Amino acid sequence: MKQADASGHRARLRARLEREPLTVEDYEVMELILGLSITRRDTKPLAKELLARFGSIRGALDARPDELCQIKGFGPGLFALWRLLREFLARYAASPLRERAVMASPEAVAQMARIRLGNLAHEESWLVLVDSQNRLILWERLRRGGISSVAIQPRDVLEMALLHKASGIILVHNHPGGNPSPSKADIDLTEELQNLAPRLGLRLLDHVIVTSGDSWSISQRKILR
Repeated sequence: MKQADASGHRARLRARLEREPLTVEDYEVMELILGLSITRRDTKPLAKELLARFGSIRGALDARPDELCQIKGFGPGLFALWRLLREFLARYAASPLRERAVMASPEAVAQMARIRLGNLAHEESWLVLVDSQNRLILWERLRRGGISSVAIQPRDVLEMALLHKASGIILVHNHPGGNPSPSKADIDLTEELQNLAPRLGLRLLDHVIVTSGDSWSISQRKILR
């Protein structure tokens, strides 16, 4: 498709998106997203290839860099766009939690964490800290780890909570392998925090493990949807 034809095609897609958004197919939405970076050529083949390879828009956005590198035509400009889109979605997901006076449910925390951490190729540990009325104080990364572990000591968590004068703690980390089930180290850390936190006037509300598609609450011993 020539540049002028591509420009006209995108203009028609945008107009249809404005009038009847549900008539726009997933690959057409992907075309428009790709067009933000690829301005001078037809993006339909690449859009269809991404959806065929990863199954959905979410699958394409969650794909790992090494997987995206296998797609012909997916270059540095699109990697930058993908990082921007992921960060945009992560902040969008965090907004309701940040804006509410009282902290949302553990399921809402898990959903927010999945968008931020679920597609990472390495482990990260994050903290949700709340006050005595469960109002959010902090949502912040505690530590970045490797592909299979992140080194966290109970004092790392407790010191951060005391520093911010928090009352309650939710510890969150991700499993890049796709299995949200806790390891023995995860369970041991949770149990140690459950024992130590009350001695310092703190509450361990939960320890949540996330993947791209699932979340597991160690404290509640169940999958969070």
